[in-house]
Amino acid sequence: MSEFKNVTVVKKANIYFDGGVVSHTVLFADGTKKTLGVMQPGEYGFSTGKAEIMEILSGELDLLLPGSAEWKPVKAGEAFDVPANSSFTMKVNTVSDYCCSFID
Repeated sequence: MSEFKNVTVVKKANIYFDGGVVSHTVLFADGTKKTLGVMQPGEYGFSTGKAEIMEILSGELDLLLPGSAEWKPVKAGEAFDVPANSSFTMKVNTVSDYCCSFID
Protein backbone atom coordinates (compact mmCIF):
# COMPACT_ATOMS: atom_id res chain seq x y z
CA MET A 1 0.00 0.00 0.00
CA SER A 2 1.39 3.38 -0.96
CA GLU A 3 -0.69 5.52 1.41
CA PHE A 4 -2.57 5.36 4.70
CA LYS A 5 -6.05 6.83 5.17
CA ASN A 6 -7.82 8.00 8.32
CA VAL A 7 -4.74 8.05 10.55
CA THR A 8 -3.24 10.32 13.17
CA VAL A 9 0.30 11.56 12.60
CA VAL A 10 2.38 12.68 15.56
CA LYS A 11 3.92 16.03 14.63
CA LYS A 12 7.06 15.69 16.73
CA ALA A 13 9.80 13.81 14.89
CA ASN A 14 11.70 10.83 16.30
CA ILE A 15 15.33 11.87 15.79
CA TYR A 16 18.15 9.35 16.29
CA PHE A 17 21.92 9.43 15.78
CA ASP A 18 22.18 13.23 15.53
CA GLY A 19 19.65 13.29 12.69
CA GLY A 20 21.03 10.30 10.80
CA VAL A 21 17.64 8.61 11.22
CA VAL A 22 14.42 10.63 11.42
CA SER A 23 10.86 9.28 11.51
CA HIS A 24 7.29 10.24 12.32
CA THR A 25 4.78 8.05 14.14
CA VAL A 26 1.50 7.11 12.43
CA LEU A 27 -1.35 5.88 14.66
CA PHE A 28 -4.25 3.82 13.31
CA ALA A 29 -7.83 3.64 14.62
CA ASP A 30 -7.35 -0.05 15.53
CA GLY A 31 -4.50 0.88 17.88
CA THR A 32 -1.64 -0.23 15.62
CA LYS A 33 1.39 1.98 15.08
CA LYS A 34 3.92 2.51 12.30
CA THR A 35 6.79 4.89 11.77
CA LEU A 36 7.75 6.42 8.45
CA GLY A 37 11.29 7.68 8.16
CA VAL A 38 14.50 8.35 6.31
CA MET A 39 18.00 7.08 7.12
CA GLN A 40 21.17 8.82 5.97
CA PRO A 41 24.21 6.70 5.09
CA GLY A 42 25.88 5.33 8.22
CA GLU A 43 25.77 2.44 10.68
CA TYR A 44 22.90 2.29 13.17
CA GLY A 45 21.99 -0.13 15.93
CA PHE A 46 18.45 -0.36 17.29
CA SER A 47 16.80 -2.31 20.11
CA THR A 48 13.21 -3.51 19.90
CA GLY A 49 10.48 -3.95 22.46
CA LYS A 50 7.82 -5.26 20.10
CA ALA A 51 8.42 -7.33 16.99
CA GLU A 52 8.84 -5.18 13.88
CA ILE A 53 8.49 -5.44 10.14
CA MET A 54 10.81 -3.01 8.33
CA GLU A 55 9.91 -2.21 4.72
CA ILE A 56 12.63 -0.48 2.72
CA LEU A 57 10.83 1.84 0.29
CA SER A 58 13.95 3.28 -1.37
CA GLY A 59 17.70 2.92 -0.94
CA GLU A 60 20.04 0.09 0.01
CA LEU A 61 21.48 -1.20 3.27
CA ASP A 62 23.19 -4.19 4.84
CA LEU A 63 21.45 -5.84 7.78
CA LEU A 64 22.73 -7.84 10.75
CA LEU A 65 19.88 -9.57 12.59
CA PRO A 66 20.10 -11.12 16.06
CA GLY A 67 21.67 -14.56 16.04
CA SER A 68 23.25 -14.03 12.62
CA ALA A 69 26.95 -13.60 11.88
CA GLU A 70 26.40 -12.59 8.25
CA TRP A 71 25.32 -9.23 6.86
CA LYS A 72 22.36 -9.46 4.47
CA PRO A 73 21.86 -6.91 1.67
CA VAL A 74 18.40 -5.28 1.61
CA LYS A 75 17.19 -2.98 -1.15
CA ALA A 76 14.12 -0.97 -2.10
CA GLY A 77 10.99 -3.11 -2.28
CA GLU A 78 12.22 -5.62 0.31
CA ALA A 79 11.26 -6.08 3.96
CA PHE A 80 12.62 -7.91 6.97
CA ASP A 81 11.28 -9.05 10.35
CA VAL A 82 12.91 -8.20 13.67
CA PRO A 83 12.02 -10.27 16.75
CA ALA A 84 10.66 -8.61 19.90
CA ASN A 85 13.13 -7.72 22.65
CA SER A 86 16.19 -7.91 20.43
CA SER A 87 18.73 -5.69 18.68
CA PHE A 88 19.71 -5.31 15.05
CA THR A 89 22.25 -3.27 13.09
CA MET A 90 21.98 -1.62 9.68
CA LYS A 91 24.77 -0.25 7.51
CA VAL A 92 22.87 2.20 5.33
CA ASN A 93 24.67 2.58 1.99
CA THR A 94 22.39 5.14 0.32
CA VAL A 95 19.69 7.44 1.68
CA SER A 96 16.89 5.01 2.53
CA ASP A 97 13.17 5.60 3.06
CA TYR A 98 11.38 3.10 5.30
CA CYS A 99 8.13 2.08 6.98
CA CYS A 100 8.36 0.23 10.30
CA SER A 101 5.29 -1.70 11.52
CA PHE A 102 5.11 -2.65 15.20
CA ILE A 103 3.57 -6.08 15.85
CA ASP A 104 1.72 -6.95 19.08
